[in-house]
Amino acid sequence: MPPAAAFDIVRFYIPILLGLGGLILLVAWLPLVLRKLPLSLPILCVGIGMAVFSWTVFAGYAPHPAKTPVLVEKASELIVIVSLMGAGLKIDRPIGWKRWNLTWRLLLVAMPLTIVALTFAGQTIFGLGLATALLLGAALAPTDPVLASDIQLESPKSDQDDETRFTLTTEAGMNDAAAFPFVHLAIALSLAAGVPATFAEWALDALLLKVAVGFVAGILLGWLFGRIIYHFPRGTRLSRTGDGFVALGATLSVYALAELLHGYGFLAVFVAGLMLRRSARGHDYNDRMHDFADEVERLLMMILLVFFGGMLVAGGLIANVGWREAAFAALAIFVVRPLAAWVSLWGTSCPPLERFVISFFGIRGLGSVYYLAYGVNHGRFEHEASLWSALGLVILASILLHGVTVTPFMRRLDRASETVEKRDAPA
Repeated sequence: MPPAAAFDIVRFYIPILLGLGGLILLVAWLPLVLRKLPLSLPILCVGIGMAVFSWTVFAGYAPHPAKTPVLVEKASELIVIVSLMGAGLKIDRPIGWKRWNLTWRLLLVAMPLTIVALTFAGQTIFGLGLATALLLGAALAPTDPVLASDIQLESPKSDQDDETRFTLTTEAGMNDAAAFPFVHLAIALSLAAGVPATFAEWALDALLLKVAVGFVAGILLGWLFGRIIYHFPRGTRLSRTGDGFVALGATLSVYALAELLHGYGFLAVFVAGLMLRRSARGHDYNDRMHDFADEVERLLMMILLVFFGGMLVAGGLIANVGWREAAFAALAIFVVRPLAAWVSLWGTSCPPLERFVISFFGIRGLGSVYYLAYGVNHGRFEHEASLWSALGLVILASILLHGVTVTPFMRRLDRASETVEKRDAPA
């Protein structure tokens, strides 16, 4: 760090502590205030970041995808894995084809359709090559487990365990890993000379092997940690400590071990969370771990969204936004995701309102930042500035649009569910 920068940090150290302390208190307080308002905590965090890093004195500290690519990748990676563990710990319903029917449809139909459509849009609107357009499409295809808390299951014992919230929670938990093979395909295409050989190698390794290893690792490690936490001899069970940070230790350990075994760590962490939840259903320590993971997730989310606001204004993400980026963002948010999800749910018994909510709330966020950063850091892609501008605009628009509409839509959904329950209740 240059001497001048170090001097600035010393000079502003106390104001920075004051600002950080205030933001942490806001994370705890604002959800209570915003519960009935058409606003969300992510909107305010991004707004704070944009305001702070608009000042010249702070602009130099904003992360920049081109200047700090590894920092952007690793920071977004950390919050995604913490969020995935929290999502897994919320879910009581066992995995099954019929039990997770809507989720499988979104993963196996909606996501591939979204990737294909966004890839085509990237080629058509920006003139990108196949590999670069595929990277953009794959990065934006998964819904975000971090920013979607307002439309997901609130807690393991939430009264609002409806099919819509369950589907959006499980989709966000699974589709991060489901998008990774396509990110790897984009990287392989950007580096390869022979496409057929590249595709065969990708199908065997990135699509089959890494998915299988990640899934099996999640099951085995989740079972193992469940035994350690709940079933060791009474005096040595981790659950006796009452420490929620065990969830963070399990998260990091499962992710690292799955990656070392050549599997998808995102998938392993989410599956391990499901296994931990089922290791001792109804145990109060499940809730303690979930609550701690949720608190860490919200704190990391606040920090990273403030810096994302800095990336937008001082990191150059929206500096070159033009009609192409605007058209791509509108297509991604209003057409591609809603239409792909609507098609994937065709023929189910899902009521129209629930089907609309599931289709519309395909929130994009920090997971997409990770995927694009990972791809750029491991492959060779053209027009990187355009990729980041398009992605930044899509995420910003998603945070604003979905953040404003989530409260009224979910309240309307809850009222509709109450009406159906009263109508179907025995006289």
